[in-house]
Amino acid sequence: MKKGWVPTQEAFDSLLNWLDPDRERAGQKYETIRLKLIKLFSCRGCCDAAELADESINRVMAKVEELAKTYNGEPALYFYGVAHKVYLEYLRESHLKPQLPPTPPPPDETAYECLEECIHQLQEENREMVVRYYQEERQAKIDNRRRLAQELGIGVNALRIRAHRIRIQLQKCVEACLAQDFVQ
Repeated sequence: MKKGWVPTQEAFDSLLNWLDPDRERAGQKYETIRLKLIKLFSCRGCCDAAELADESINRVMAKVEELAKTYNGEPALYFYGVAHKVYLEYLRESHLKPQLPPTPPPPDETAYECLEECIHQLQEENREMVVRYYQEERQAKIDNRRRLAQELGIGVNALRIRAHRIRIQLQKCVEACLAQDFVQ
């Protein structure tokens, strides 16, 4: 990017025009690209994802006059290429390497006992549903959840929401149980 370059309204208008001649569609494309860039940086573990997305957009904006003349293809792809360079600079500057969050320690026997106790406190239909929901792996899990949703007469998304609510209820119960066990 040009040193000391500051985005202007004219540059922003040129960027929108490059995205699409229709101002409304251009605005929608801009927002979609920005949100995808934020998500991209977030998924890579960047705590300042919105700032990095804006930096990527500003770099494209600084070159938009040249790009409009020479670039062929989907503009969003150019943004993603610039975002990759910004991400590499971010890593270099912060001296961080992408790291996965630390793996939590395996639960002890008390946690399993609390989970069993909390599962038994659920209403029978919720207990059966949540146990079946978390069975199987890979494609078998998908097929199992589809069958379960059909049996309950609800959509797969509704099933997912129901399971999530039960899981939150179980989590609170287990945390309370473990806290009681810790006090004793």
